[in-house]
Amino acid sequence: MVIENQNNQIKPKPILGGHETFAFRNGWLKKGIDAAINNSDVFTEDNALVTLGVGKNMVRSIKHWCLAAGLLEEISTTSRSHSLRPTWLALQLISDGGWDPYLEREGSLWLLHLQIATNHSRSIVWSLAFSEYLETEFSKLSLTNFVLKQFDKIGIKTTREMIQRELDCFFHTYVTTRTSARQKLKTNGISEDSLDCPLAELELIRHIPEYDLYHFNIGPKVSLPVEVFGYTLLQFIKSRISSRSTIALEECIYQPDSPGQIFKLDENSVVEYLTILEQFFKGSIRSIETAGLNQIYLSEEMAKNLDTNARKILQSYYE
Repeated sequence: MVIENQNNQIKPKPILGGHETFAFRNGWLKKGIDAAINNSDVFTEDNALVTLGVGKNMVRSIKHWCLAAGLLEEISTTSRSHSLRPTWLALQLISDGGWDPYLEREGSLWLLHLQIATNHSRSIVWSLAFSEYLETEFSKLSLTNFVLKQFDKIGIKTTREMIQRELDCFFHTYVTTRTSARQKLKTNGISEDSLDCPLAELELIRHIPEYDLYHFNIGPKVSLPVEVFGYTLLQFIKSRISSRSTIALEECIYQPDSPGQIFKLDENSVVEYLTILEQFFKGSIRSIETAGLNQIYLSEEMAKNLDTNARKILQSYYE
C-alpha cells in the first residue's frame, strides 16, 4: 500500500500527466519490472524503446505506472537523474518466480488498484476520486470541478484541460472500451482485450452511455479476497494510529484511503470481512462495541507488528 511509509515524511509533490494518456495494459508492469531488475537505469537510456519493445510515450507510461503502483521506487544517484529499483511488492508479486507474475488472479488486480488509488503523488486524481469524492453517480464535468477545487485547496496549479486529460485516463483505467468486459474481438490481428486496462475487470465504475454518466458500484465485491482486504485494513490502521489499540469501524469505512472507500464497500461488507479476519488472526483483531461505538480492537502483538501481519495475510492468499 503506497501510504504505508508516509508517517513523518514530507509528502512528494503530485505529478500530472506521467501516464502519457495511457492506462496500463496487460503485460506492461511485468515488462517494466523485468527491465528494471536487469538494469536500474533502463528508463533513462536511449535503447529503452528497444528493450521494452514500445514507443517513447509508452516507455514513459510504463515507468509511470510501475511507480504509481508502488512496484518501482526512485533511488538517488550521483547524477541528476534517478535510478529505479523494484520494491518488495514487485519482487514478491510480479518478478519471475513471484506470486503472480502475469497477474492472472483477481486478488492481484485488487492489490494493484489499492496501490494506485492510495498514491497521492503519481495518481492523485485517482486518489481524490476514490477517497474524497462522495458522489455515487456523476458526470465527467462534476468530477472535473471537484478535482479543480481540491487542487486549489492544496495549492496545485493546473488547467481544466489538464484535469480533463487526467480524468480521461482515469476512466480508461476502470471502464472497458468493449461492449462486454469478457468479449474478445480481433481487429487486424490485435486482440482488443490488450487495449483495456486489466483493472476494468474489477467493475468498480460503470458507464451509463445514454446519459454520459458514471457510477461507482458500491457494495459487496465478490472477487475481492479477504486476504487483500485484510492487508489493506492493517496498512490503513497503521497509517491512522500509533499507540492506540482501537480504531472506530466508521473510520475504516468512510475515511480517505480506508478499505471501504478504496474498494467501494458498504458497511455490511466490511463487517463480513472483519468476521473472517477475526478467525484468521485468532482474535488478535476483532470487532467490539464500547459506549455504543463500534470499534476494531487490536491485541498488543497485532498493534506492534502491523506491517508483518499485513504481509503475512497477503502472502497467505498466494499459498
